[in-house]
Amino acid sequence: MRTLKVIILTGLIGLATTFTGCSGGGAKVQSETVSITLGQELMDLDAAYKKGLITEKEYEKAKKTALKKYNK
Repeated sequence: MRTLKVIILTGLIGLATTFTGCSGGGAKVQSETVSITLGQELMDLDAAYKKGLITEKEYEKAKKTALKKYNK
């Protein structure tokens, strides 16, 4: 009878350890949604082009992509 109690207790401790060990380490899950309007995106592109951060070719390509994205 004592052996059965030891086996059951060992099994319960094993299960408890298994389930408490899988808690994810306290990681936080966050979700963030960012909404940028077409106008804001075009102004940002224009500012980057005027500052010399992107070339005229990159500016035109990004502008075309933005217009396509918002005009679906």
